[in-house]
Amino acid sequence: MSDSQAISAAVAKLYNTYPFPPEPLLDEPPPGYNWRWNWLTAYNFCTGQKPTRHNVRILDAGCGTGVGTEYLVHLNPDAAIVGIDLSAGALAVAKERCQKSGATGVEFHHLSLFDVEQLPGEFDLINCVGVLHHTPDPIRGIQALATKLAPGGILHIFVYGELGRWEIMLMQEAIALLQGDRRGDYTDGVQVGRQLFAALPEENRLRKRETERWSWENQRDGYFADMYVHPQEIDYNINTVFELIDASGLEFVGFSNPQVWELERLIGKAPELIERAKTLSDRQRYRLIELLDPQAITHYEFFLARTPLLQQNWLLDENLLAAIPEPSPCSQGWRDSRQFFNQDYQVVNLTEAEWQFLLACDGNPTQQKTVEQILQTIEASLAEVRSLQKQQLILLTPAAQ
Repeated sequence: MSDSQAISAAVAKLYNTYPFPPEPLLDEPPPGYNWRWNWLTAYNFCTGQKPTRHNVRILDAGCGTGVGTEYLVHLNPDAAIVGIDLSAGALAVAKERCQKSGATGVEFHHLSLFDVEQLPGEFDLINCVGVLHHTPDPIRGIQALATKLAPGGILHIFVYGELGRWEIMLMQEAIALLQGDRRGDYTDGVQVGRQLFAALPEENRLRKRETERWSWENQRDGYFADMYVHPQEIDYNINTVFELIDASGLEFVGFSNPQVWELERLIGKAPELIERAKTLSDRQRYRLIELLDPQAITHYEFFLARTPLLQQNWLLDENLLAAIPEPSPCSQGWRDSRQFFNQDYQVVNLTEAEWQFLLACDGNPTQQKTVEQILQTIEASLAEVRSLQKQQLILLTPAAQ
């Protein structure tokens, strides 16, 4: 057995022992939403406009127990969904999960990322969350996924960051040392890890970080095992994550948590430093941010695309006026109040003009009005429309579509 095969077998053993994520199975659709798993909002984020079609193909690459797959099915009722995973145990849970909640229209395959070429056709959206960093060869993995991405398609990736997971890395090594030749016995590893945290002084840095950041979800052994006794993990920094991106041959669209990558949130009180930072490349600026705020960067989540991906910036007033707006499907409570949850479950507080425009977008889908037509009926301006679009609260369809 090659080293790569041995690593894959060890990873499969972990997830057969602790199917992940260990979320409960429901007899109804899962609550809420993740906008990154909604084709309309993900495409809008990447291009600035609503996609022209809904009947797309979506791949959940490394679907585990189907938590993300279930959302993909319910959030994209017109799409064909495929899920793959190397753990037979996790796949069995995924099938049961989707069956119980009525997430039909999904097919599962017992495949690793490296075998994705066995699937027929290409995909418009590929979701690969928390997977690549657990493979023996992430570059080979992302290249395999890239070959299955359709032209104009988008790929969402999530990999771990080394700076924000520093304490985790130390505890992983400590547990491995204490396990000795029992390493690979994941139930023993969980037991050793829990004993360590209980024994460490309360002011210990590793224990404090676990208590403050991870302990709520790590009450479940599946989460604890995935974090602390995983047999394979590669953690990234900005430099190495862009090496991975460059190797994919795809276009970097942007981080799907862009608010984290705003330098102003860290040094906005020093305009002279902000001015100096303008001379940096994008990658240098990202590196500066993670150096200044290392604990915040526990992971990297980003979109890649296969060209051509047509993007709209709505700079021309005439283009914006002719567009057809509609509310984002991933906002909550906006019909009842100017203050509501946006797609990231953050509270937003709209101006009266912004809210009135948003309400006016919520019309009969067969009788949709353009931005210009709506502005003729309410007291709002293009500035408010652009604000709503920038906040991802409305989706815009260009007039030509």
